[in-house]
Amino acid sequence: MQLHFSPSMRSITISSSNNNGGFGELMKIKVAARHFSYRTLFHTILILAILLPFVFILTALVTLEGVNKCSSFDCLGRRLGPKLLGRTDDSKRLVKDFVKILNQVNSEEVPSFMKLPESYAQLVSEMKNNKYSAKEFALMLKGMMEKSEREIRESKFAELMNKHFAASAVPKGIHCLSLRLTDEYSSNAHARRQLPSPELLPLLSENLLHHFVLSTDNILAASVVVNSAVQSSLKPEKIVFHVITDKKTYAGMHSWFALNPVSPAIVEVRGIHQFDWLTRENIPVLEAVEGHYGIQKYYHGNHVVGANLSDTTPRSFASKLQARSPKYISLLNHIRIYLPELFPNLHKVVFLDDDVVIQRDLSPLWDIDLKGKVNGAVETCKGEDEWVMSKRFRNYFNFSHPLIAKNLNPDECAWAYGMNVFDLHAWRKTNIRDAYHSWLKENLKSKLTMWKLGTLPPALIAFKGHVHPIDTSWHMLGLGYQNKSDINEVKKAAVIHYNGQSKPWLELGFEHLRPFWTKYVDYSSDFIKNCHILE
Repeated sequence: MQLHFSPSMRSITISSSNNNGGFGELMKIKVAARHFSYRTLFHTILILAILLPFVFILTALVTLEGVNKCSSFDCLGRRLGPKLLGRTDDSKRLVKDFVKILNQVNSEEVPSFMKLPESYAQLVSEMKNNKYSAKEFALMLKGMMEKSEREIRESKFAELMNKHFAASAVPKGIHCLSLRLTDEYSSNAHARRQLPSPELLPLLSENLLHHFVLSTDNILAASVVVNSAVQSSLKPEKIVFHVITDKKTYAGMHSWFALNPVSPAIVEVRGIHQFDWLTRENIPVLEAVEGHYGIQKYYHGNHVVGANLSDTTPRSFASKLQARSPKYISLLNHIRIYLPELFPNLHKVVFLDDDVVIQRDLSPLWDIDLKGKVNGAVETCKGEDEWVMSKRFRNYFNFSHPLIAKNLNPDECAWAYGMNVFDLHAWRKTNIRDAYHSWLKENLKSKLTMWKLGTLPPALIAFKGHVHPIDTSWHMLGLGYQNKSDINEVKKAAVIHYNGQSKPWLELGFEHLRPFWTKYVDYSSDFIKNCHILE
């Protein structure tokens, strides 16, 4: 930059260099010819001294940005930005206008005749070709998002339905195992041998031994429960297993334990049809449950027809599907309420579900003082996870029903089935069975509006006041619900419970939790090999 005074001192020129190596005029100040004085010159130079640094800075900035042909303050203002020279930022105004349009469109319906683009690229293409207004663009964007939300929601419900059917079905390998063992029962005398052998029969009612009761129609699952209990026990010779199954599975179940003894433990296999006490006169309610058309339709019918999915969350729908598992109307699932009658000579038993694995010696359970209570169980209201260990009565019952609201407290702590210590001697002094039947009848009368989920709700009512909480380390739940189970906690638990849909024998079971179960599968058995179980 140069300052040039004309020979006559009548003009002062401020110039800057250009690309050609010359100088371009930036500012020219003319000085009046008359009345010129040195005082005026001094004031002029003083003003220029103040302005020149700012002009130099502006010019330097423009040069650095590659625009060295700007010859006006307007050009410099555009380059330096709106804040420096007082110009407004149009982008902010555009955003505010667009947000205003979005709010307006939010309360409007997307026209049914509007053809929505299938992809973002198609949206951009149509915007270029058709020059939509901002409102039309906002409506189209809203329509695309609503369509995507509907499709995602429908896919989630379809996934839940498929998972429900997969969880309710019998895997091919397990069905094969049952058929082969049933055939073995008819053709192999050794598979039909008496269980236990005649000399051991008195031990079935010996109260100094540790008696387990297992009710199931799943042969593979039963084998894992028994194997894990025996292998984890410090005193396997004191273990007696009473395995209860249905008529169709009895032959196969008997064959498995006859051909695969777990000595020194004792195993007894009995079918429901072999208990004289289980007659229609003694269990009329359960006969009604299994034969009731409405209940059969509820548990075996179409689970989507009549359901208002628009007002249902996927989690709520999953819970409802879980409650409609056909196993909940099976007598095998209700059999535990009749333990005092089925085993009249026993004082204390541990009842196990077929989806558990025993990892520790359970002998100390028989030393627990239940303090006169009937049911030793783990409470499920004191944990942090929302799926398993934060359950209270409100999670199981419909408190809008007057009978439920009158008789129950929604904040009362729930407890778990799956591993329970039952004092049968104390149980026989109560009316637990009659209360269970009574509430089942009431729920039938109310068309299942009092509760939906299987056998636990009526048990929560019937055992009310008869439950003694035991330490949670004895029974860890939720391995069939959540794949985020803490592996360290799983390893430490005495009994782990795969309650939920993701059973370890199903393909939809959680892979990282499955080894805790498969380690007790007898893969050396020819029956297991030939049925290709979990290959």
